[in-house]
This record gives sequence, structure tokens and C-alpha cells, in this order.
Amino acid sequence: MLRPLLILLCLLMATQAPAAERSGGGGPAASSPADVYFGEALYHAYQGEWFEAVARLDTELFQHRRLDEPVLDPLHPYVGQAEFDVGDFELGYRMHLRAGRSIKAVIDGKVDELQRNAAIYRLARLYFRKDQPQEALKALERIGGKLPGTLGVDVEFLRAQLLMALGRLEEASVVLKEIRDEKGVEGFAGYNLGVSLMQLGKVQDGRAYLERTGQMPGTAAEIMAIRDKANLVLGYRLLDDNAADQAKLALDRVRLTGPFSNRALLGSGWADANQGSFERALVPWSILAGREVTDPAVQEAMLALPFAYGKMKAYGKAALLYGSALESFGKEIEKLSGSIESVKEGRLLKALEREELKQDAEWVVKLRNLPKAPETYYLLDLMASHDFQEALRNYLDLRDLAQKLATWEGDLNAFEEMIGLRRAYYEPLLPGIDASFKELDSQIRLRSEQRDRIGKRLHAMLTSPRPEHLATAEERLAKEELARLEKALGTGSAGASPLPGSEIAERIARLKGVIAWNIATGYHQRLTDTFDDLDRLNEEMRRMKEEYDAFVRTRQAATQSYEGYDEAIRARRAEIAAAREKVAALMPRQGKVLEAMAVDELSRRRTRLEGFQITARFAIADSYDRANKAQAQKKVGE
Repeated sequence: MLRPLLILLCLLMATQAPAAERSGGGGPAASSPADVYFGEALYHAYQGEWFEAVARLDTELFQHRRLDEPVLDPLHPYVGQAEFDVGDFELGYRMHLRAGRSIKAVIDGKVDELQRNAAIYRLARLYFRKDQPQEALKALERIGGKLPGTLGVDVEFLRAQLLMALGRLEEASVVLKEIRDEKGVEGFAGYNLGVSLMQLGKVQDGRAYLERTGQMPGTAAEIMAIRDKANLVLGYRLLDDNAADQAKLALDRVRLTGPFSNRALLGSGWADANQGSFERALVPWSILAGREVTDPAVQEAMLALPFAYGKMKAYGKAALLYGSALESFGKEIEKLSGSIESVKEGRLLKALEREELKQDAEWVVKLRNLPKAPETYYLLDLMASHDFQEALRNYLDLRDLAQKLATWEGDLNAFEEMIGLRRAYYEPLLPGIDASFKELDSQIRLRSEQRDRIGKRLHAMLTSPRPEHLATAEERLAKEELARLEKALGTGSAGASPLPGSEIAERIARLKGVIAWNIATGYHQRLTDTFDDLDRLNEEMRRMKEEYDAFVRTRQAATQSYEGYDEAIRARRAEIAAAREKVAALMPRQGKVLEAMAVDELSRRRTRLEGFQITARFAIADSYDRANKAQAQKKVGE
């Protein structure tokens, strides 16, 4: 019962969910498809199960193309949308090459203007993801006419991103100015516009747009994130331009609980320090120093905090804080070394394969809380990066594919067993069924010949009446008996009769006349009754023909349920074996890529901390030296 309910749910969702909810403006058909297999593919797509969606819709399209009369297939009215969606599903599964081909096929096919423009937009996004901005821009130039929904704004924003990627900042700024207040992209357009103008050297204009983005209203998560990002970029740019007072205002607008809060607190402290207000700098740096020590900003704050105390001539306090920082750095370096060894031993991949992590949207953050998993402790920033995420998805997809291939191989074994059971059940029954069928076939042939002969005669009698053809069996027997008597009377064989020959002849003639009279006078009624009998015979023939056809269909279904599958199963088994061999070769290589990325990141972190260690050691010595000098001067003064 569960499977039909899921498909029904999918069909209901397909009528309500907007197409743009999935992958950048594209989505499944907005109407409920009558083809349940198409609906099942849409259901998987709405769950983000792209592999299942691609597999089911690919299979359905393959079968549709092989039909002799595809117009009778329930998928036929939706085949254009299905061709469109299969490319979208492939794009969701990161099958960029196949997705590009599918979308191009839709663009070059006979589709309406709205669908064609939406396909071009998706193709441009595909090129952008593949880091081919020039090809993406060429694709966008093919868009003409109307666009579905709010896709026009998305197209222009993508155009601006492409122009920025190509270094055409002046053109990008023109496009961004036109859409900076459009709903859905206002914050992102304003941020990119500010960055573009600053890169063009229009610093004041760029600052103005970043300032505006940093103070835009809204409580949505994406609005607050872009607002924090704009304030952070603006604040650090103002710090570089020695405008510490303005930088302080921008950095203090960043939320204390957001993803950019650590860098904002660090920058806020430096803004105070640059103005000589080291006492005020202690506030953000003290907050930051108490946070998670693995964050680079926190580690820098652990050095900045004693630096501020040193500037305030609290050398003893500075020396203690430098010592605390040095101890923390030493512990973290040990952790990093242990993490590097753990990664090299393959524990990172085992941690990333945990099924429970997949059920949580914040699985990357929860990795640091895994017991006995130091290999994940320092990798949050790395694992949040696009490159690592793509590599990780490829690895996890390979692992899932390996599991699916193993399952499919087991399914083939089950199919073979099921086919064997069907063969064992049907083959002993077929000889007896075939004998009954031959008997039925003989009856049909006989009745068919009789019907054709009678029908031909009856239709001929409509134009040339032949009453004698409608004589009953009794009348035919009587006529034959009278003819025999006449013959006997003519040869003198009737001499034994008590009646004279002439009187017998008269009686025979009279009886023959009576028979002829009855046949002649009842001709029309007999003809009508005979046509009625012919109709009943035709009805009986139809019944026998239906029985015949039903038998043929049943026998074909029975034999086709176990015949003709051996070659197909062997082919699929060979394909699965080849795929499993390929996956088995690719998984270790992809795992090595992930491990190399992790080791590089951990080594870079360790090198940075080792540099901080050296700085802290020199700073401790300097702080003790300054503290001793201050005490000596104090004693001299006394």
C-alpha cells in the first residue's frame, strides 16, 4: 500500500509546488501527470533523490521510444516535459555532461518559447557551475521573448555574475544597478554591485552600496547572512583604508551568533586598537578568545588579547595570556598531528560514511562531536567549501552506487529464481491446454465454414428466392420417401399394395403438393427465422473467437513470463559486474583525493599554529623583560 500512496502524494505535490523550488528556476511539470511512473520520478526528485529520479524517468523514456504506437502511452502528452526534467534531474545528480545534452535536445526540439528559454537558462547555469562563464554567457544571449515567472530577474543576476567572472566589471555593475531592488536578489545584487564598484576603483560608490546592503531590513536567514557578509567586507576594507572609526560601526553590525561573527569580533578589536583604544579592544577580543580554539580568528585573538594588555603596560597579565596561548597552541598542534595520522589511516572516510549524519542538515557541524574522531575536528571550514563538498558527494555517490549495484545483482538472482518457478508451474500445464485449444480451433474452423456457406446462400436468396432450400429436415425426409415410392411405382414394385397404381400416384402427388405448398407459403417466415439463426450462429462464433483470443493472450502472457529473459539478464549481469569493477577502482582514488585535501588543510593549520607558537614564545620573553624593567624602574623611583 505504501508505494501507491507515495505516488499519489507526488502527484499532489506536482500540482502545488513551484518549479523554481528545486534547481534554480527549473523543475518538474506543474500539472499532475497521468503516467504514474513519471509521477514516481517526480516524487523522488522532490525528495532530492536524484539518482532514483533519473533511473526511473530514463527507463520510462526508453520504453516510450520503443513503442510501436507511442501516442497511446500515458507518457505521450508529457514527453516534452519528461525530456526536459530528465536533464534537470541529471543536473541535480551532477551528471553535467548528460544533463547538458538533454537540455540542448530540448532547446533544439519543438518546444514553446517559455520552455525553451527556461532550458537555455538551466544550460547557462550548468556552464557556470562547470566554470565556463564564456559559454554560459553565449547561452544567455540565445534567450528571446517571454520568460516564465520571475525567471527574468534570475537571468539578469546570472548575467551579472558571469560578467564579473570574466572581469567585465563595468558591464556587470550596469546590470546589477538595474536589478538591485528586485525582490529575491536585492541583497545579493547590492553586495555584488558594491564589490564590483570597489574593484573598479569607485571606492565611495562601492562603500555606499555595501553600507546599504549591510543595513537592509529583513529577518530571513539568507537576508541576515548577506547583510553580515556585506558589513564584514565593508569593515575590513575600511580597516585597510585606515578608516577605523567607520570600520568599527560596520563590523559591530555583524551578528554575534552568525557564521561571520568571529572575524567581525577580531576586526572590531583591531579597529579599536588602530585608534589607540586598547581597553575597548579587550571587549571583542575577550569574547572571541573564549570561543572554539580551532577557529583561526580565535587563535589570532589569543595573541591579540595579550598584545592589548602589553600596550596598556600590563606586562604580567600579557605574559600569563601569552603563556596560556602557547599552551593551547601546543595542544592543538598535537591534535592536528594526531588528526593527520588519523586521516592517513582512513578514519576520516569512515566518519564521513556514517548514515546518521545524512539525516541531519547540520551534519558537517556535528562531525566535530563524534567520539574518537579527531580527524574531523579541524575540518569544518574545509568541509564547508565547494571543492571539498563536490569531492565528498562524488565519494558518497560512489559508495551508494556500489551498494545499489550489489542490490541489483541480488535482484537479478531473485528474478532468475522467480522465472524458474514460473517455468516449473506453467510448462506441465501447457500440453493439456494446447490439446483443448486444438479442439476449440477445429470447432471454430467447422462453424466458420458452415456460417460462410449458409450466409452466402441466404444472401443469394434475397435476390433469387429458392424456397426448397428452406425445407425442414422432416420435409426433406418426406420428399425423399415420396420420391422412392414414385420410383417403386414406376417399376411395378408397388403391386402388393391394396390400392390401384393410379390412386397411389394421386396420393403421392397430393402429398408432394402439400409439402411444396407449405414450403412456398412459409418461405418468408422461414427466411426470417433462418437469418435469426444466422445471427445466433454469429454470436456463438464471436464468443468462441473471444475465448480463442483470451487463450492466445493468456498463453503468451504465461510463456512470456519466463521465456526470453535469459539473454537480457546475462547482459545486465555483465553490465553490473563491469560497473562494480569500475566503482571499486574509483572509490579508493576518490577517497585519496579527500584525504589529500584534508591532510593539506590540517598541515596548513599546523604550520600556522607553529608560527603563532614562535610569536608567543618571543612575546612571553619580551613581556617578562618589560615587566622586569618596569619593576626595576619602579624600585629606582622609590
